Amino acid sequence: MTADRNRALLVVGDVVTDVVARHRGPLAAGTDTAAAIRTVPGGAGANVACWAAHAGCPDVRLLGRVGADAAAWHERELVAAGVRPRLVVDPRAATGTVICLVDAGASAERTFLTDSGASLLLEPADWSDTLLDGVGRLHLSGYLLFSEPSRALAVTALEAARARGVPVSLDPASAGFLRGLGVDRFLAFAAGLDVLLPSRDEACLLTGLRDPADAAVKLSRHVPLVVAKLGADGALVARAGTVVARVPTAPATPRDTTGAGDAFTGAFLAGLVAGADPEAAAAAGCRAGARAVEQVGGRPPVPG
Repeated sequence: MTADRNRALLVVGDVVTDVVARHRGPLAAGTDTAAAIRTVPGGAGANVACWAAHAGCPDVRLLGRVGADAAAWHERELVAAGVRPRLVVDPRAATGTVICLVDAGASAERTFLTDSGASLLLEPADWSDTLLDGVGRLHLSGYLLFSEPSRALAVTALEAARARGVPVSLDPASAGFLRGLGVDRFLAFAAGLDVLLPSRDEACLLTGLRDPADAAVKLSRHVPLVVAKLGADGALVARAGTVVARVPTAPATPRDTTGAGDAFTGAFLAGLVAGADPEAAAAAGCRAGARAVEQVGGRPPVPG
């Protein structure tokens, strides 16, 4: 794969193993609940990279950390998806694992049980400024902010990108983890970003507002471009305290909503790398999100 000059997307984030359990109806406490269970590659950062490659980004790179137990498998899966991985193998920690409990009913809503493992042990020593050679955009997974080592790495990567004039985007990743980190700490980091891609819940949590449009407007006074992902309600694009676009979702019959936000982000970033305006990129993100919910797992289909 030959990279176009300064057309590469570098993603820094989590690479984990997803165990997806699709069950119908409520979980039966104290006994068995029938489920269809699959083990698939995942991680918000890795998923974003794969969807960006799937959307046509000519050079997608990924920096992540895994355990020796699954390093070879994850590298093969990423390469097959069109991503150029740089995986740091942790000598002690196992690869992160997420149990995804998916209600196989109409909503296909999911609940995560997360063991971050090696994924949040990325540290500044894993970074090199040469990772930015030829890179037009840097994307950081919000999960990096939820541990001390990976938060320090995120700061290092952000500062290096800003020194080179490379725009930086971030997806907050988890409303639950955001509460633990603290809104003020997150917003202090976000002040250095160019693009913020929160979900509805994350945007409302970060602003204390109920309406996602009001939340996107408020956040866009701190970050130049805010794209709020609203699931079945599409997306909002806000700049400088104004909603500049409301993008409708694409029709879909959901099977598993795992990774839908990552699919949106990957396709959105691929659009920006290709020179699309944010509204067109958000429309591509909505189409990718719709495709994602119609399949099991958080990654796009592997070519061939």
